Amino acid sequence: MFVALLLLVALSNAVRVSGDGGQCGSNPTLNPRPHSVSILEFGAVGDGRTLNTIAFQNAIFYLKSFADKGGAQLYVPPGKWLTGSFNLTSHLTLFLEKGAVIIGSQDPTHWDVIEPLPSYGRGLEVPGGRYQSLINGYMLHDVVVTGNNGTIDGMGMVWWEWYSSHSLNHSRPHLVEIVASDYVVVSNLTFLNAPAYSIHPVYCSHVHIQNVSISTPPESPYTVGIVPDSSEYVCIEDCIVGMGFDAISLKSGWDEYGIAYGRPTENVHIRRVHLHAFSGSALAFGSDMSGGISNVLVEHAHLLKSNSGIEFRTTRGRGGYMKDIVISDIQMENVHTAIAATGNCGSHPDDKFDPNALPLLDHITLRDVTGKNITIAGNFAGIEESPFTNICLSNITLSTNSVSPITWECSNVSGFADSVLPEPCPELGTPSYDSSSSCFYLHSISGKIAVQ
Repeated sequence: MFVALLLLVALSNAVRVSGDGGQCGSNPTLNPRPHSVSILEFGAVGDGRTLNTIAFQNAIFYLKSFADKGGAQLYVPPGKWLTGSFNLTSHLTLFLEKGAVIIGSQDPTHWDVIEPLPSYGRGLEVPGGRYQSLINGYMLHDVVVTGNNGTIDGMGMVWWEWYSSHSLNHSRPHLVEIVASDYVVVSNLTFLNAPAYSIHPVYCSHVHIQNVSISTPPESPYTVGIVPDSSEYVCIEDCIVGMGFDAISLKSGWDEYGIAYGRPTENVHIRRVHLHAFSGSALAFGSDMSGGISNVLVEHAHLLKSNSGIEFRTTRGRGGYMKDIVISDIQMENVHTAIAATGNCGSHPDDKFDPNALPLLDHITLRDVTGKNITIAGNFAGIEESPFTNICLSNITLSTNSVSPITWECSNVSGFADSVLPEPCPELGTPSYDSSSSCFYLHSISGKIAVQ
């Protein structure tokens, strides 16, 4: 084994989380992997032209044998490593050295077609199956995707063209998708040009996403950065994300399929992130939220050059809830709509959804927010049969430009505001004891949320 590989073993991570449920207050403990191999040992060629799918598959198959021996690391040295989709295994670290670029093939036959997620019932963009993501994990324990600022490039341009021209045979793939797994770390990498999502943990527990840079061009259609989906105990910290649509989007299933699957996204902590979303929202909740989203803390975030800063999305037929969410210490710059919540957003998977499945939006607190060059301060449009309630705004100062004569718009919403400029709509008017006492505030730096 190369001396460099032996040294890098010490950098690889066996994931154990102590303390507060794997959220940002409790960093994973890093234990060395006792075994390491290079992708070169399996015949891979890093010339950007040779297809290396079989090399990745064979390497990971070999490393499965070390799962009960402390796990193993697959080392990717500098080079351009073209590949189709491949699957990870438990107790594995995929380590990309500086200068290593995993490149997604632009030939759709190199991407397997798999069943839709049960909480969605069909592909998001095309009914039926979906293309498997570039790097995948299913029912894994202790898996790490990391490096020395290596790169994963999805080469999404062809996928964006097929999407825009309605030429897709199946729904677009993502860069990294980890399904039904626990103790997952994604860190110290750059993600470029995802066909759709960049990082998608779904049905997962104890997920730590740290120090990653993610980008797609502004014109890339409906590309999203990090998507915690029906997952719990999630930490996202120290990340820079700039996308065509949403930067970070929390989800939990689609209409009747998400309701039936019934797995919420909860206990999520997001901090120290820089987010840019050209046509969507820097920080989005929904609109696919039928399994519920709750107990979320977002703090110390910089949102810039985005269509909206923070947006809650839902519609009739979704069911589910978004509640007990605290967003604090936010800086915005050059954002069209700073804060938005809409009850009429998103499509339906089929005609079997229940239009009487009304979503709940309740106990949402935003505090200590500043904004420069904001066009609309807030736009809240709830559902008549299920108004948005307990929207609590505190210590918010937004400097608006002269593009729009309207700074706030509100309907079917109630809550309170304290020290908010420009002055919000009457529905979010002066604080009273009854309304303010039900608002949620930061309880401690550990990320817990409690009623005061």
